[in-house]
Amino acid sequence: MVLAAGMGTRMRPLTDTRPKPLVEVYGRALIDHVLDRVGDAGIPRAVVNLHHHADMLEAHLKARRRPPEVILSDERGDLLETGGGVHKALPLLGPGPFLAINSDTIWIEGTRANLGRLMEHFDPERMDALLLLASAAHSIGYDGRGDFQMDSLGHLSRRLERTISPFVYAGAAILKPELFEGAPDGAFSLNRIFDKAGETERLFGLRLDGIWMHVGTPDAIALAEEAIQTSSD
Repeated sequence: MVLAAGMGTRMRPLTDTRPKPLVEVYGRALIDHVLDRVGDAGIPRAVVNLHHHADMLEAHLKARRRPPEVILSDERGDLLETGGGVHKALPLLGPGPFLAINSDTIWIEGTRANLGRLMEHFDPERMDALLLLASAAHSIGYDGRGDFQMDSLGHLSRRLERTISPFVYAGAAILKPELFEGAPDGAFSLNRIFDKAGETERLFGLRLDGIWMHVGTPDAIALAEEAIQTSSD
């Protein structure tokens, strides 16, 4: 599931005329960076949700050939947030665990591809959710306080108020559809789902191998492009 229906308000004025997933970083649309990673991981089908400037994004996706199948989850009439968007798309995703990834999350790979590592690490016997995490201190364009603490076994707990946590959610996770049982219709955040998994100690994390880039504002684009250029020199 590629989450591409947000309004991209912090990326204005660029998103006044296009959806955020079509904002370019290093010569390619953000969503192309993401779908290339999905294709490289051998995932044959992606469900992409649409809302803001949906017609533009739909036209762009029709030109893609990787992954082989791209299915649209149309949210033109609704603004469902991340959790609500996944909840609506569950019939398209099938009965098993699935990857959910933000359309604006990009990173420079380390020694091994991170989506492959995430899929290999997921253990459905112990986990209901496995989140890809980046270093809050060493990510490009991120200046927040972090999101999670992680213990030696990989269990995650939320950052406490007025504290700093070492890990930030990097925008990719493997989730069990059972987590959405009892979820409300309409808009809600995936944080609700993460917290549900955490309540039963079945929320786990995997540290990203490489450098994560938080491209949340127009100013952050140049920082991300500089990091990509440096890594390719």
